[in-house]
Amino acid sequence: METNTRLMDWTLRPATQADVEVIAELRAVVMRPDLERLGRFDEHRVRQRFRDAFVERHLSIIMAEGRLAGCVALRPAADGLWLEHFFIDPGLQGRGLGSAVLRGLLARTDADGALVRLNVLQGSAARRLYERHGFGVESEDPVDVFMVRAPRR
Repeated sequence: METNTRLMDWTLRPATQADVEVIAELRAVVMRPDLERLGRFDEHRVRQRFRDAFVERHLSIIMAEGRLAGCVALRPAADGLWLEHFFIDPGLQGRGLGSAVLRGLLARTDADGALVRLNVLQGSAARRLYERHGFGVESEDPVDVFMVRAPRR
């Protein structure tokens, strides 16, 4: 029996305060392998950093297959936007959802003529996703890779 491994239907909805703990938990699950590899995983800190940085008006919840599939934020900055808190449930990764969400967001930022920045952990597979969508390395340190993407016309 052949199964469909690609996600077709997804939506974004505004985040609410009720989403904080479920996203903090998702962040811990998604980031754990990379943070452990870098020797930086802390069971409490990985969740608390999200709680401390949560800004409802910038965060969107990704819904797919009728359930919460992840989240993403676009935070205004002095010279553009920061793409942050982009997490996809590991059970839904590798099926095109991250690319679809990123394409949709970048179409909006391109239309607005906005520069987009992000940071990704050293060695994270997510870096390849960002590179495929036009992000280039701006700087790096032992933990993070800072990337930038100029708007496309």
